Amino acid sequence: MRSLQPAHSAPSEFSSPPPPSSSPAANRNRHRRKPDLTLPLPQRDPRLAVPLPLPPTSAPSPASVLPSSSDLSTPLTFSELERINRIGSGSGGTVYKVLHRPTCKFYALKVIHGHHEDSVRLQMRREIEILRDVDHPNVVKCHGLSDHNGEIQVLLEYVDRGSLEGTHMPHEPSLSDLTRQILSGLCYLHRRRIVHRDIKPSNLLINSQRKVKIADFGVSRILAQTMDPCNSSVGTIAYMSPERINTDLNQGQYNGYAGDIWSLGVSILEFYLGRFPFNDGRQGDWASLMCAICMSKPPEAPPTASREFRNFISLCLQRDPEKRLTALQLLSHPFILQNSSGSTNSHGIPNHIPRTHHQSLPPPRPHFSSA
Repeated sequence: MRSLQPAHSAPSEFSSPPPPSSSPAANRNRHRRKPDLTLPLPQRDPRLAVPLPLPPTSAPSPASVLPSSSDLSTPLTFSELERINRIGSGSGGTVYKVLHRPTCKFYALKVIHGHHEDSVRLQMRREIEILRDVDHPNVVKCHGLSDHNGEIQVLLEYVDRGSLEGTHMPHEPSLSDLTRQILSGLCYLHRRRIVHRDIKPSNLLINSQRKVKIADFGVSRILAQTMDPCNSSVGTIAYMSPERINTDLNQGQYNGYAGDIWSLGVSILEFYLGRFPFNDGRQGDWASLMCAICMSKPPEAPPTASREFRNFISLCLQRDPEKRLTALQLLSHPFILQNSSGSTNSHGIPNHIPRTHHQSLPPPRPHFSSA
């Protein structure tokens, strides 16, 4: 995912240089003239990074065996995976397209960089165990995790058409079908007490059969816990709900389910408009963007859109999180129903359901509920 890293002030102490004749010992004992002076350091723009060549496939190790999953008859080992090319990278790691040589099947291998503490690694393993049980056509399948030669590697379903980032879809019937698929996957996750927390176009993938799949949750969210909130990429902040950015809103309460709905609304409106909905845009500095999200009026669909679509967006982008509809409720919205047939959708969810609230959903799993 290409995103800007927000500039933030990192403390950097310095003092006036000593005279050339000063000895190293004297330099170490010099007192700082301005002890409170700090220097903001610029952040590296990941878009300017030079791609490195693909590392060679490592030899197998005892930790390189992946657990088998529902569509694999035998466990996989990393020695059987051949890295084909890099298909994505971000602050959390790099994703490669890999070939499982015995079956000639493609997968996505996410390699997470950095030396993480044992507690972080343990939490990742716990969440991957949860994600391995996730099985839905609109959610990317996770096949397993392994620590391999000091790297955390996650084997995922390969989605051949990539992300929906940069998609312009003003045709409402097509956008309705896309939205229905995302809602179906999101409803499935929420019913399993899993909050995504990072719904955005770059985390929504599509394959050659036009099946939309929600990706990049669990491990990426844990990594975010080890970072300063201001180090979150602007691309991620752009889709956060107001109450998540400003904890003073909503009496300091954050509902992860409702936060996912806000992020969904911003993403769907972006698909319709062909641009980021807020006037400040995603390319501005993070402080201006957060002010726009928290203080300005929520974006709206243009008057040229259908009444159903305008209403759908308004119900997703309610400033009060308790007024946002749930994923299950939105599946029965006229914007979704007018482009589908039958009394139930493809996953057997009834179109006409009683109005409920996010409070009626079970509490998120502890591993998926913290910031």
